[in-house]
Amino acid sequence: MEFFKLRRDIPFMRHALAFNAVSFITFLAAIFFLFSKGLHLSVEFTGGTLVEVHFAQSVDLDDLRARINTLGYRDVQVQNFGSTQDVLIRMPIIKGVSSGEQSTQVMDKLKEADANAVLRRSEFVGPQVGDELTIDGLKALACVVVGIMIYLAIRFEWKYAVAGIVANLHDVVIILGFFAAFQWEFSLPVLAAVLAVLGYSVNESVVIFDRIRENFKRLRKLETVSIIDNAITSTMSRTIITHGCTQLMVLSMLLFGGETLHYFALALTIGILFGIYSSVFVAAALAMWLGIKREDLIKTNAKGGDIDPNDPNSGAVV
Repeated sequence: MEFFKLRRDIPFMRHALAFNAVSFITFLAAIFFLFSKGLHLSVEFTGGTLVEVHFAQSVDLDDLRARINTLGYRDVQVQNFGSTQDVLIRMPIIKGVSSGEQSTQVMDKLKEADANAVLRRSEFVGPQVGDELTIDGLKALACVVVGIMIYLAIRFEWKYAVAGIVANLHDVVIILGFFAAFQWEFSLPVLAAVLAVLGYSVNESVVIFDRIRENFKRLRKLETVSIIDNAITSTMSRTIITHGCTQLMVLSMLLFGGETLHYFALALTIGILFGIYSSVFVAAALAMWLGIKREDLIKTNAKGGDIDPNDPNSGAVV
């Protein structure tokens, strides 16, 4: 399915150096903010107070958040737990305020909304739990990166694996840079969004790499630069359809999903936009600069013809 078909190839690689310079500057800015400001980690990573409250009737979560915010607590997570009458509240550690004092202050505010509110559970989630989650998150990220590299190296060639993983890590670092620069809350759902972006971005790179491989076999007289330009141009319609539909769904979560999904959808929005950019201008350009050529992907026989991997006599010498 195609919305349009371009008759002439767009010379993407002619401007690859300029676009990658912009990308490199953005990448350095993200690194700067990560080291200078750091991530604003949520309760899951830093530890804090967990409060479970039961109400006599269904309550408005936005109203509860507003009431708790009047206490001066920042980044309090409020969500339903099991039913619309049960609410789970996560609060970060407040210097000079004990966990018990936090629970008491919050319950006083909640009883303004419902005098029959009952405290079911109040406990302190220590930093040790946060440390474990941080380590597990880094392990998950490392496993995804290694898996992607192995997959690309097996399916294509090591040059494509290097180009693809650099482009994917470029997306991840820029997402983290945005969260550090604006001090948006980095929670487990955001970590899940970052891992999702890794898989999403590599899919776009694989589509372009596949078309490059087809072009090397089909368009024998074209040079590598022209091969890459044709591959990107010929997949543009598919890219617009796929990413456009995905972005509409993510934007609906961002605009109408409420506070719980806000930062998750925001991370996906940034990741999808930069994922398209990196697949075209970072992954493809890096593969070109690493010196990809027809022989890397297509085996030839002694006469210079292509070897058909499905032909049992392919490559046989008589």
